[in-house]
Amino acid sequence: MIIIEIGKNEQNQRLDKFLKKYLGNAPLSYIYKAIRKDVKVNGRRAKEDTMLELGDMVTLYIPDEELSKLTKTRRSSRVKRQFNIAYEDENILIAEKPFGLLTHGDRTEKKNHLANQVVDYLIEKGDYNPRIERSFTPASVNRLDRNTTGLVLFGKTNAALQKLNQMIREKDKVNKYYMTIVKGVVKEELHLKDKMVKDEKTNKVTVLSLNETGREMETIVRPVQTGKGFTLVEVEIITGRTHQIRAHLAKAGHPIIGDVKYGDKRVNEMVRRKFNLTTQLLHAYKLSFRGCTGELAYLNDLEIYAELPDDFANIRRELF
Repeated sequence: MIIIEIGKNEQNQRLDKFLKKYLGNAPLSYIYKAIRKDVKVNGRRAKEDTMLELGDMVTLYIPDEELSKLTKTRRSSRVKRQFNIAYEDENILIAEKPFGLLTHGDRTEKKNHLANQVVDYLIEKGDYNPRIERSFTPASVNRLDRNTTGLVLFGKTNAALQKLNQMIREKDKVNKYYMTIVKGVVKEELHLKDKMVKDEKTNKVTVLSLNETGREMETIVRPVQTGKGFTLVEVEIITGRTHQIRAHLAKAGHPIIGDVKYGDKRVNEMVRRKFNLTTQLLHAYKLSFRGCTGELAYLNDLEIYAELPDDFANIRRELF
């Protein structure tokens, strides 16, 4: 038997969702069977949709040996920190992701990625204790491609993470801005709105017209500086689709320099020879918060910036 007191990072979630996280290796059939037979909340039987509150006592009548098999094993080894911190308070952390680092793990890299590095930092700092908070892990609410640099937003508590995810869904609460250099001269603001489909095999996006079937994507492009047949642009994304900026700009006739997947071959060869640039030049340089409510209302009008990486800044000086 084990008794779990619901803390601030476990509250306000259904009993079944809590148990899915706590018993990470258990199949769903086991979870729902356990709720019927082996789980009590505050000494009473509870249904799967019971909402857990701060201070509730969840009792699991499961043998210790079986429990250890069903509980996810936490990583014991730490990964070297590669990110800088652009902003941090008791609820959120905004990391500056460097070039080449994954935001989350994938089949090629399961350990050394930004999410794990942030978790390890918070453990060392004492802001997160995985031994106590078994059903919650700090996580990001946006992601960047491996070779895109810049700002990634993390929720440090469950309440903050839920609120941030809600704000992202509402589209106008967390505004995300990028800097990039594109082929051609962009003379005025472009408001791009189309649909897209993704080929999972090639991991490539195709941009479609609005009357076709696909997921809607919306991008605003603002020229900052022009010269030598290129334009430095600020890009604001209204939606957050896979490869959205890269595919949308290419479709508009202004592909990002260095972008092998969506870019211009002649331009890419030139920047490879001149700057040793072999991937897209894209930097998430600003996050701004608007219309925040509840426990994150204090973030209103906050703007966080990440300086251009040295390689990006050098290319900008050369071209403009």
